[in-house]
Amino acid sequence: MTPTNTPLRQGRDALQYRPLTVKRGVNPHAPGSAHLIMGRTEIVATITLDDKPAPHMRGKKEGWLTAEYAMLPRATTDRQARERNLQNGRRHEIQRLLGRALRASVDLKPFRNQTLYVDCDVLVADGGTRVASILAGHAALHDFCDALINTGKLSEWPIVHNVGAISVGLIGQEIRVDLDYAEDKVARADLNVVATDTGKIIEVQGGAEEGPIDLTEYTTLLQTGVVAVQSVMGDMARQLAVIQGL
Repeated sequence: MTPTNTPLRQGRDALQYRPLTVKRGVNPHAPGSAHLIMGRTEIVATITLDDKPAPHMRGKKEGWLTAEYAMLPRATTDRQARERNLQNGRRHEIQRLLGRALRASVDLKPFRNQTLYVDCDVLVADGGTRVASILAGHAALHDFCDALINTGKLSEWPIVHNVGAISVGLIGQEIRVDLDYAEDKVARADLNVVATDTGKIIEVQGGAEEGPIDLTEYTTLLQTGVVAVQSVMGDMARQLAVIQGL
C-alpha cells in the first residue's frame, strides 16, 4: 500500500526499478560509449584512452581510471549554468564515487602508463543520476573492452566485476527501490548502493534525512539495494548480450 501523502510510483511496485534501456556504441568518435535511460533519467557515457599515465601512477605496474560527471543546462526543470571551471562540491563528490566504482570493475594492468577517462553526461535528470551514471559508465567500459578484444589489442577480458548501482529509500514506513526526484525529496532515509552482480558490496552512500533510523531499517535498506543491483545487472546483461563477459 502506498503511504498517505507520498509520491505515486506510476504503476511500479515499491521494489521495482524504473524501466531501463541501454544501448552501446552511440558515439562514433569514442572507442567505447553507451546511452542509458532509467525512467526519465538519461545518461550518455563515453570512454577515452589517453597514452599518458596519471601523475601518481608513473612507474606503477597498472594504469588509472578516472571519471567526470556533468549535467546539461536543461537536464533539470530549471536551467542550470554550465559548469565552466566552477567548484561544484556535488559534482566532485559524484565524480569520485564514479571513479571508485568503475575502478573496482576493471583490471588496469593491461593499461599500464595509460589513463582511462569515463565521461558521464546527464541529458535529463529525474533522480538517481549518480547510480545511472555508474550503470552507463560500466556499459561503456564493456563496449570499449569488447572492441579491444575483437581487434586483437587485448587477449584477455579485463573487466573482473560487473558493477552496478541503485538508490533505495524509506518513504514513510515503506522501502522503495530506485527513487525518482519526487520520492527523493520526501525520503526519511536513502542510500546509493554500489555492488556487483554477485552481491558483493563496493560502496554505500547516504543516511537519514529526518532524524535517526534504527539498525534494522538500515540493514534492510542495504540488503534491498544489493538485491536490486543484481536485478538491474541481469536486465543490462540481457540487453547487452553481444558484449563479452556480460
